[in-house]
Amino acid sequence: MSLGFAVQLAGMVVRWWESHRLGYGYIPLSNMYESLAFFSWSVVLLYFFLKGRYRYGAFGLVASGLSTLLLLLPFLVPMSRRIKPLVPALRSNWLAIHVITCFFAYAAFAFAFALSLAYLCQRGWEKGRKASNWLPSSGVLEDATYRLVLIGFAFLTLGIITGAAWAHYAWGSYWSWDPKETWSLITWFIYASWLHAHIMRGWRGKRTAILSIVGFAAVIFTYFGVNYLLSGLHSYV
Repeated sequence: MSLGFAVQLAGMVVRWWESHRLGYGYIPLSNMYESLAFFSWSVVLLYFFLKGRYRYGAFGLVASGLSTLLLLLPFLVPMSRRIKPLVPALRSNWLAIHVITCFFAYAAFAFAFALSLAYLCQRGWEKGRKASNWLPSSGVLEDATYRLVLIGFAFLTLGIITGAAWAHYAWGSYWSWDPKETWSLITWFIYASWLHAHIMRGWRGKRTAILSIVGFAAVIFTYFGVNYLLSGLHSYV
């Protein structure tokens, strides 16, 4: 995983260098192909961050599986891989700040989603006294999910704030109810509800796992659905 992480980082640096060589000169986060590569890399970065606290091989398996799936998507879904000049609105330092914070959030939510699925499986097996030996206990999975949602929520909040600042800089308005903005806000409210229910109302177990899955469904629609099904200022493939 460390070798793959380093090679993928080198690949993104090479693409950044290529964009400069072509005279465009931007960080490779401007289209679906480039963002998927960064999304994949962010999942593994998050795993390394969590590794010190949760020393379970299953966590590495989840991270590597998610990362690999994200890297395979460009081969399964039509999208441009060409390096092209940026549209005027994207020619800003806000591109890196906004996109990086959003995709750190997406990576945390993706990891939380996978662990929520693992929790539901392990919890069911524990009730039948047939708990999986290769998965951590349901309590560990639940604790890790909470920490990941907390990280993701913090970064998503930063992503929405930086996005609003960038929108004001590019279009003269902090908020325009563009489909991407609207679905980002919906996602934010879902995870805000998750944290409120967990911290203030004492929700645990199956309910929070299901809400985590619902939240990630909103993330997927925000990321893919808006681009392919809805038209707006943020649509790109």
